Amino acid sequence: MLVFGHDGQVAHALRTMAAPDLTVTALGRAGADITDADAVRRAVEAARPDVAVNTAAYTAVDRAETEAEQAFAVNRDGAGHIAAACAAAGVPLIHYSTDYVFDGAKDGPWREDDPIAPLGVYGASKAAGEAAVRAAGPRHVILRTAWVFGAHGNNFVRTMLRLGAERERLGIVADQRGCPTAAADLASAAVAVARHVLATGEGWGTYHCCGAPPTTWHGFAEAIFEERRRATGLAPPRLDAIATADYPTPARRPANSVLDTARFAARFGLPAPAWRDALGGVVRQLLAA
Repeated sequence: MLVFGHDGQVAHALRTMAAPDLTVTALGRAGADITDADAVRRAVEAARPDVAVNTAAYTAVDRAETEAEQAFAVNRDGAGHIAAACAAAGVPLIHYSTDYVFDGAKDGPWREDDPIAPLGVYGASKAAGEAAVRAAGPRHVILRTAWVFGAHGNNFVRTMLRLGAERERLGIVADQRGCPTAAADLASAAVAVARHVLATGEGWGTYHCCGAPPTTWHGFAEAIFEERRRATGLAPPRLDAIATADYPTPARRPANSVLDTARFAARFGLPAPAWRDALGGVVRQLLAA
């Protein structure tokens, strides 16, 4: 398995997975700058992998509003370079995308065939990346996911633990709903998808892959501090439920980015994992660090 991306949350989880039938080669920017088509082609030709996974992405949602060129260079052009190189070499590709391709206006969970309408540059660049992957060839699996967290890298859990150690009261947005997803679960999903497509030659397309059940950022924060209390005995800070309008950010975010994972479960036999099952371990690792 050739993984583009080395230090991100999912790449780190893939690198540290213990799977006897799986050899992971992960390439960071020094190994293959995905904005360089020739570098990507050489990397694929040199590795000759059974399957490739693209975890590399520009993920600074707010900064993307002023760094659109960089966001598109990585999320659109980089994804296209990887997909083209994989198609030329006959290598199946698993590519991660995001819930932020949707505008959040739907009442229920988003399905794969719902129309996309990104609200910001980050979502637009990831949507363009999806299009580039599809244009390169049919032997790909796009996994849209959401609210990724783990013990490695920057994420909401790490931020909450840091702020909770500094303040006795926090205002947390309570009118945005989504699906927290453990990086380790996304890594496991990629391995399951790889095994399936290599064994059957089927399963190509776009799927939603994230944790369950849905919650708000406020609900997520409550769970984080409950796990901290269990680990340390520390009482949680006061968590004030606030509206999106009370916490303005450069990028607009979807009010509802809950993803329907039924198609993924039906195809690959993996129901949406319970994010609370992974959260306690992640919190303990971050506290220990």
